[in-house]
Amino acid sequence: MLATTAIQAFVVSVLLVVVTSALSSMFFSKKWDPRGKHCFVTGGSRGTGLALAILLARRGAHVSIVARDKLKLDKGLEELERVRQSPEQIFHAFSFSVDSEAESVAALSAAAEAHDGRCPDALFLCAGASRPGFFIDQTEESFKAGIQMTLGAQAFTALAATKMMVRQGIKGKIVFVSSVLGLMSFVGYTPYSPGKFAIRGLAESLRSELKVYGIDVHVAFPATILSPGLDEENEVKPKITLKIEETDSGSPPEDIAAGILRGVEKGTFHITMDFLGDVFRATAACASPRQNPVLDILYGLIGFVGLPFWRRLVDTQVIGHQEEHREYCRAKGYVS
Repeated sequence: MLATTAIQAFVVSVLLVVVTSALSSMFFSKKWDPRGKHCFVTGGSRGTGLALAILLARRGAHVSIVARDKLKLDKGLEELERVRQSPEQIFHAFSFSVDSEAESVAALSAAAEAHDGRCPDALFLCAGASRPGFFIDQTEESFKAGIQMTLGAQAFTALAATKMMVRQGIKGKIVFVSSVLGLMSFVGYTPYSPGKFAIRGLAESLRSELKVYGIDVHVAFPATILSPGLDEENEVKPKITLKIEETDSGSPPEDIAAGILRGVEKGTFHITMDFLGDVFRATAACASPRQNPVLDILYGLIGFVGLPFWRRLVDTQVIGHQEEHREYCRAKGYVS
């Protein structure tokens, strides 16, 4: 009897914590507003980065976009001007490769110059690219390049920004963009997923560490984005990977950008934008802060029941590809 009472008390306590947390997040949390803030967007010349930059400009933010291609940046700057909300807004485009600390420092310094040397208030790290392929096709150089295009393209900007924010005492935001392939993965993504998983790990560590300085950290996990980058990766994507993804309709960059900004405004740490993303996120959350404790229990249960069936389906498709892959390996000279 005493044990039953203790269990009941424990269950009631847990429910109270869950309900209180949910109500607090719904009614008492103050939303972040980008208006008047300087937002720095890497990968800002196209796709999700540009869509986010446009959305931030529409919301009254000062926006700096950074990418390698000067011509695309100039076109992006024209897009920002079209949605200008006030003459006080400051828009700039900077051509830098942000996959090193030195280049990231240079990009941040250039962006800060128009703001009296002050570090941007929020960084949206959208830079990165995917070059899918089989692991057996990789060399040391290509594998390192894959990590550099995913993890390096965001980690070094975060490093440079952290130092600048701490030095200047800025309580800002760092927003990483991982991928749903940073929560799970399958054949064809060995050059890509390791870096996206690593971004999650970096965000988890930084979220804890940067609380000391009042800097918020977020990480987004978008699924397939209908962008020029997708067209480029599909050109080199293995057939089996395309087969597994054939039912994935994808989402336009504008929807992904809106989902990311919505999550940042709410103060969400793990940001997902659709039902499947929510299921993967809730199932893989471990000790990470939850978006909504009540809903995440439901998403977690759905994942617990449904994802093993999904994985079995994927594995069946991969096994069915064995003979075709053997022919591929013979043609490549990997086997005799």
